[in-house]
Amino acid sequence: MATFYPLSIFHFQVEWGGARVGFTEVSGLDAEVQPIPYREGVNPLYQETKMPGIPKFPNITLKRGILDGDIDFDLWLGTVQLNQVDRRTVKISMLDENHQPVMVWQVNDAWPSKVTGPSLKSTGNEVAMESIELCHEGLVKIQPS
Repeated sequence: MATFYPLSIFHFQVEWGGARVGFTEVSGLDAEVQPIPYREGVNPLYQETKMPGIPKFPNITLKRGILDGDIDFDLWLGTVQLNQVDRRTVKISMLDENHQPVMVWQVNDAWPSKVTGPSLKSTGNEVAMESIELCHEGLVKIQPS
């Protein structure tokens, strides 16, 4: 009898159009459909009907260690101008032990809204980390290819 385990969260990759795909953390893989309450006055039930409304997608945050000379995040953020932005399709994949995607989230029309550099501390003993927040217009799970 085979034993099945849930997928682990520590083996993943992010394809975003930059040279490096190594990230330490991804958060914000959320999607929500906002309900619209509605009730007609002649309804014999004293309750509202809830209809699906506008989908809502919070920002996705990616974190990674800083490497000397790697400024891809900053260059992408530099493309953001009034009414003009470099929108990208970002794919976030959970990988199996053979490094093959087993679950893939596709982030549509993503663009960077914020890049955060490291907190510097003279007594610190940590890796310098940076993060980027991505605005986007849709998050869907797709079949791994």
